[in-house]
Amino acid sequence: MNKKEMFDQVSNMEEQIGQLYQQLGDLKVHIKELLKENHRITIENHHLRQRLDQEVKTTEQVNRDKSGQSSLIGEGYDNLARLYDEGFHICNVHFGSPRQDEDCLFCLQFLNKK
Repeated sequence: MNKKEMFDQVSNMEEQIGQLYQQLGDLKVHIKELLKENHRITIENHHLRQRLDQEVKTTEQVNRDKSGQSSLIGEGYDNLARLYDEGFHICNVHFGSPRQDEDCLFCLQFLNKK
């Protein structure tokens, strides 16, 4: 290998190292931006969780003050009606099993109770 080839090879390696150094710098800048955004989102998430907890406590207090257990009973009834509409039994005989394209008299009797 002659001196010119060695010099060209060293120059080529120097260019590659420069390009890698530039890519590394760009990557560092991008990581800094991601860390800042992550920190901002973490703080925002913390504040939103606090606010959600306050809303849940307030809602629970209002529900207790308004009607005691009646709101929970209505919610359960709505969930069972939704399950029945989705095609599942809600009666005590076949609870949770899929219905076969026909109405179940036990389920309907349960839904029609007041």
